[in-house]
Amino acid sequence: MRFTTKQLVLMALLTSLSIILTRIASIRIAFAGVEGIRIGLGDLPVILAGITFGPFSGGMVGALSDVVGYFINPMGAYMPHFTLVKALSGIIPGIMMLVNSQGYKSHLYIGWIVFVTQLVTSTILTPYFLQILFGIPVGVTILPRAAALLIYTFTFPFIIHTLLIRLGIMGYCRDSLSREQ
Repeated sequence: MRFTTKQLVLMALLTSLSIILTRIASIRIAFAGVEGIRIGLGDLPVILAGITFGPFSGGMVGALSDVVGYFINPMGAYMPHFTLVKALSGIIPGIMMLVNSQGYKSHLYIGWIVFVTQLVTSTILTPYFLQILFGIPVGVTILPRAAALLIYTFTFPFIIHTLLIRLGIMGYCRDSLSREQ
């Protein structure tokens, strides 16, 4: 797969933005000395990368933002489980965009993409991994994550749609998605 210079620059920008929003500009709630819940906009750039550039690029942005973010600002031991979750945050939107190539024009479809992505990654997989790795019961983390899911589902689509229009990426989405197929 070949990337244009513009794609690489935008992917690097989204990766760095995800690191900053995840590691610095997030609200963290700890349970038993382990970060149980992190509420912030860190997944927004990863979802945007998946929507804009496709599943492979979205997964790369997600995985790189988690790994590089860990080395810049480690919070406990490195767990590859959470790198997988972050990569899936970019892969799922990319796959959903490939299934419906005209979906990026609709707030509703972008909302559906955000809902499915956050449901799978943040609401199901992350509590599961927290339970397996640290023994934090799923019941403790599921309710705040469900509340965050509702907030993300209603706010992310407006932010993503506005960014796609303002940055002139709306027409660019169709070209980059057709090249990645």
